[in-house]
Amino acid sequence: MIARRFLFLLLLTIFSTTVFAQRDSVPLKDLAEKYGKVAEAYPIEKVYLHFDKPYYAVGDTVWFKGYLTYTLNMPSPYSKIIYVDVYNGKDALVESLTLPVKDGTTSGMLALNKERFGQDNYHVKAYTKWMANFDSEYFFSKTIPVGNAIKPVIALTNLKRSVNNQVSEIAANVNFTDQNGGAFGDKKVSWTVTSGDNELAKGKGAIEKNGQLNIVFPNSKNTDLSTAYLNITYEGADRQDQTSAIPLSTVAGPVDVQFFPEGGNLLAGVATKIAIKAVQPNGLEMGFKANITDETGAAVAVCEAKHAGMGVFDLTPQPGKNYKADVTLADGTRQSYDLPRPQTSGVNLNVNPVDTGKMLVVISADSTYLKKNQNKVFYIVGKAGNVLCYAAQTTLTKTSYSAFIPTSKFPTGVVQLTLLTSYGQPLSERLVFVKHSSDLLTLNVAGEKPSYNNRAKVRLNVSAKNSVSPAVGDLSLAVIDEGKVKTNENAETTILSSLLLTSDIKGYVEDPNYYFSPSNKNAYSHLDVLMLTQGYRRFTYREVIGNKLPQVFFLPEQGIDITGTLRNNTGMPVKGGTITLQIPSKFYTTRTVTDGEGRFKFTNLIFTDSSQVVVSAKNNYNSKNLMVMVDPITFPNSGKAISHADDVLNIDTMMNAYLQNSKKFINNSTTLQEVVIKAKAKPKLTDHTQFSALSGLSSIDARVVTGEQLKSCPDVLSCLQSMAPGVTYDAQAQAFYVSRDYNQGKRVPMAIFAQGSPVDVNYLRGLRGADIESVEVFLRDDLGLVNRTYQTNGVLSVYTKKAPQGTKISVQELQDLLPQPSVAKLSPKGYDVAKTFYSPKYLPGNKAFGADLRSTIYWNPRVQTDKATGKTFVEFYTADSPGTYKVIVEGTDASGHLGRTVYRFKVQ
Repeated sequence: MIARRFLFLLLLTIFSTTVFAQRDSVPLKDLAEKYGKVAEAYPIEKVYLHFDKPYYAVGDTVWFKGYLTYTLNMPSPYSKIIYVDVYNGKDALVESLTLPVKDGTTSGMLALNKERFGQDNYHVKAYTKWMANFDSEYFFSKTIPVGNAIKPVIALTNLKRSVNNQVSEIAANVNFTDQNGGAFGDKKVSWTVTSGDNELAKGKGAIEKNGQLNIVFPNSKNTDLSTAYLNITYEGADRQDQTSAIPLSTVAGPVDVQFFPEGGNLLAGVATKIAIKAVQPNGLEMGFKANITDETGAAVAVCEAKHAGMGVFDLTPQPGKNYKADVTLADGTRQSYDLPRPQTSGVNLNVNPVDTGKMLVVISADSTYLKKNQNKVFYIVGKAGNVLCYAAQTTLTKTSYSAFIPTSKFPTGVVQLTLLTSYGQPLSERLVFVKHSSDLLTLNVAGEKPSYNNRAKVRLNVSAKNSVSPAVGDLSLAVIDEGKVKTNENAETTILSSLLLTSDIKGYVEDPNYYFSPSNKNAYSHLDVLMLTQGYRRFTYREVIGNKLPQVFFLPEQGIDITGTLRNNTGMPVKGGTITLQIPSKFYTTRTVTDGEGRFKFTNLIFTDSSQVVVSAKNNYNSKNLMVMVDPITFPNSGKAISHADDVLNIDTMMNAYLQNSKKFINNSTTLQEVVIKAKAKPKLTDHTQFSALSGLSSIDARVVTGEQLKSCPDVLSCLQSMAPGVTYDAQAQAFYVSRDYNQGKRVPMAIFAQGSPVDVNYLRGLRGADIESVEVFLRDDLGLVNRTYQTNGVLSVYTKKAPQGTKISVQELQDLLPQPSVAKLSPKGYDVAKTFYSPKYLPGNKAFGADLRSTIYWNPRVQTDKATGKTFVEFYTADSPGTYKVIVEGTDASGHLGRTVYRFKVQ
């Protein structure tokens, strides 16, 4: 209702106040009405996740709050479920969360247990099923580096690309150190370069005594290295083979220099702004200087990168002339590029954002185009998100026409201005960022004093205000110790940079929060250059006019639904049958009746993940001859379009202070006290020596994954992929391999045994971690008794727990255990429930809990300000470390006002 009312008001604005036109146009009105229908039929949902920290260590818990918005960033009333997928550095899915949404928000957590997470760059995607109908680039995406505080060997890498005789050459300098920072060297290594299943290069070498290793290899096949890895295998500090996998995306190719004429066209005789952007293979910027010359070599302009590898210059191209740019990059590389060839006839749209209150719009045409189109009607339309906010028309009577458009016509955010013919054909386009302080939620945080002692109680007063009055803010608040968590404020992904900027434009945006920080005085002018280099993501006018809109496969979810069909034993659907659904853990029961096609549906169910759900038709007459067939619950594909631009190459260096603190925390947590064992010794665990087929394997070579490590695994196959030491799993081949041999090109799969008998990979998929006693991993078979017999390389031997001795049961009890067609028992993916963040409370002088080394001091995803005053407060206790604590507050209100603020205080 709010969206429709707002859309109606916008349409009134379009046709009552225009800059270019004195009268309405029927085609223009039709276009506006079509877009109004699109905005109503295809509401644009956006997801943003606010995390407590920008990076983590293995063993940490990730805390976050999700915001779900639609038109003009108001809380979305459509979807009630947000999906969060987590991918590792090789784009393999490692975790998927299902979160319930209430009033446009949700909260969640992710435990980074060592069984499933290692040191890597993890990529988080968040979306709704409704969003999955559109391009996955709409999804929220963020890179989160995760370090490992307990690593026997640390490898710091420097990569460089050069070109010799037109063949690119990659040089890798790797410095190996131990946990204490000392040199780790005098080791032999073998290395390979792989991209997927393709081996591009390989060799052997040695780590010098000072810890240095230098590897150089030519990319003679000119293979795309964006997904390639340099795999280095060496004997680690624990005398076990270790492999360091180094991504080569940063040196995958040469720096890409791109040119963007304003409005999309370079017209002969028409003054035009041209933006230049220099981008490295990994998506990050590079500085440059450029000299622009014509075909005679005469200098016509100069350009220099002002921010994030972007710069802009003015050019009036002359008819019949061509132009080029001689570019010198920050790394010293020089290259010449041809500018786009000037068109001999056309029209262009240029915009100068004079100030935050108005923008100067100029329509420019060359004389040839004016002659062909004089006195014809043209439209200029502006939209924000999926809402048409401005439309006007003008008649082309001269080569240049200009006018001011008040920015009050648009909300804060990216605005797409387009010049169209009277038939609706787009001719020129320009993105502009509009900023109104009145559109934002003003947040304030204040402490009762500027500094505190350690383990002291802190009370922070929080207030929220929109442009006119106190606001009911739905906020999230994080407090971190900046001494442990060093941050780059410009590189932060914030609620403002995500919902107002990056969610609406194509391409990667480096340092997105730079454009929203008041301390960056040139941010607004740099933001306008960014608008010249980016594309718009939403529906195009061609799609709207041609009714070529995306097909809808998923409707907005209001909750978890379970559907299915009731049939008799002949397969015919049963009409009017009673279906009962039970969730035993919640003592919940509900019923429904099948329709004429035997279909049943239970909607808006609420249950946690791993809950058992029972769907039964036993209350019907002759139920023994009925079959309950439950539909599988489908999940959208979040896609593999993952940007690795924010990946950190040397995580250990970037997170050094954080990992040192994590190591102290682990050491304090694992201090053991002497205890007296009175219980009887447990019986010897099952191992390979108890099975004749495996008796030739050596116990010295065995590496054991215990049942305790596997107990939380939903299926053994998924967990062994990351937990089996020295082993690589190839999903495409569906086989395990010895990592050192796999990386060197020897692709012979490992043998898999269960209870001494050979099995295939699918057998592991059917085992739960709770059923496993242990798994032995053999990277070698010295006698070859197993590998020669089965043509394999290495052995995985799985041992399941022995079934407990039971008691005799009756025939009726046995029948109850057998599958019943009229009853379906399932464990569908339910909601993942976040625990409450633990915040200790200290009495004065209390030192009873040992060292307090928290890096996240406080996290609260449910901070709500009062309706009357717009105020609230939070309380927590400081930790032991002195330094500066950083408070980050983000959130929104029911009217779509977004806000963010940062506050700091001292701990002494």
